[in-house]
Amino acid sequence: MVFGRKKDDDDRRAFESEALPHMQTLLNAALYMTRNPAGAEDLVQETLLKAYRFWHRYERGTNCKAWLFRILTNTFINRNRKKQHLHESLDASEREVSGTNLAHTSAFYETPEVDYLGKLFPEHVKAAVEALPENFRIPVILADLHDFSYKEIAEIMECPVGTVMSRLFRGRKRLQEQLFEYAVELGIIDVSSARDAAGAVSLDAYRERRKASALD
Repeated sequence: MVFGRKKDDDDRRAFESEALPHMQTLLNAALYMTRNPAGAEDLVQETLLKAYRFWHRYERGTNCKAWLFRILTNTFINRNRKKQHLHESLDASEREVSGTNLAHTSAFYETPEVDYLGKLFPEHVKAAVEALPENFRIPVILADLHDFSYKEIAEIMECPVGTVMSRLFRGRKRLQEQLFEYAVELGIIDVSSARDAAGAVSLDAYRERRKASALD
């Protein structure tokens, strides 16, 4: 029994030193996922409980953050699967895209045409991310807010890398369109002289969306 208690104490100390420092990062991601502070706290609490329960499966010294995010993401997806079948509700636009198209996403935040992103308030970016459908929102959260690689996201979401790249491409495109609209509404961009932003947002497309919104 003494040896058992020692092992339990060692596990607890290891969990506290490796896992708990990521709690705030998990909460930040959970807020974007759930769009609800109470729901986010509940999701993180469940994630940490599962992580502690299965701590013996974690290989100490490896990427604890990625391991925790896998539990967080799967817990969130499994909750929503019961409600809306998240993985089965992908729209027709979600198909594998070519490497040539995906290459453009690397310039998503750096191109001169999208320098308006830095002029927007954080709440506008947050609202735009939260407005994305879940199947696009999760890869964007993992890649652009928490710097996970395609491979890491594929492991976290338990899906092929190509699927991650496709969803991230679509999600970034939608995100950029939404932020473009915020920039126009705030007067950061002059609609009369707006150019296509990195191939993602065109003035004609913006006007068509505004026209459709007015008819709804």
